[in-house]
Amino acid sequence: MADSATVHLTEQNFDEALAANQGLMMVDFWAEWCGPCRAIAPVLEELARASAGRVTLAKVNVDENPGLAARHGVRSIPTILFVKDGKVVDQVIGAVPRTQLQKKLDALA
Repeated sequence: MADSATVHLTEQNFDEALAANQGLMMVDFWAEWCGPCRAIAPVLEELARASAGRVTLAKVNVDENPGLAARHGVRSIPTILFVKDGKVVDQVIGAVPRTQLQKKLDALA
């Protein structure tokens, strides 16, 4: 499903991974049972691949890491946080069109 460019975050490695990441990171809060999450996953992976290393895709399974979801105010999934230099700078809630995600990335990169 996910390729090696995708980072899987947990409550144990989340802060460290965000702090270590230079540039832009998309953090996808998702769950296995969530249809819209499964629908947007290939779009996120493609955007990360197309960025030629400028954008990192990270995934947080909300069923396995409810504390992270609560800490970031994630109430519905999918929620994608855009993190730049360790700080959340924007977010998208729901399975939005690829063009909307691309616009966010272009504005933030």
